[in-house]
Amino acid sequence: MISTPLKLGQSIPGFELKGVDNNIHTVALFENYELLLIVFSCNHCPYVKAYEGRIKDLQSRYRDGMQVVAINSNDSGKYHEDSFENMKNRARDEKFKFVYLIDETQETAKAFGASHTPEFYLFNKERKLVYRGKFDDNWKEPEKVTNNYLIEAIDEVLADKQVSVPETFSIGCTIKWK
Repeated sequence: MISTPLKLGQSIPGFELKGVDNNIHTVALFENYELLLIVFSCNHCPYVKAYEGRIKDLQSRYRDGMQVVAINSNDSGKYHEDSFENMKNRARDEKFKFVYLIDETQETAKAFGASHTPEFYLFNKERKLVYRGKFDDNWKEPEKVTNNYLIEAIDEVLADKQVSVPETFSIGCTIKWK
């Protein structure tokens, strides 16, 4: 599946997705946050697993000004580990403090132009895209990271600065399309 990625400055696509809390979540629910971080995620991808701790730390670090929303768009028919029930289990077992949603139709992933897990989309207060890409430059060894692209983008936006590196290429597993 090839879809056109969101471009910098574009507005966040709307969504109405079920969360592991069994509630329906929309963009409007997060309007009180300065920033909204959407990450296309899943349960089975080794890249996602490698970044889960960093994503949890990010949510804790910026909890007053930013909400992290993870969206699983994978075909759970082919990848059972990514089923909604397994999402609930993983969120509970890993103590996720961020929102974890299922995109069963894959329409949300298509609207964002997402292609990988994990893939990060940072939106400012006006819900315009200010950063798209990867978390940092070392998925395997966090202690060897030299470029914290996402954290730098968050800090720059919170300081009312222009994002110095607004786009990077995403690495990870491809979204498993139906």
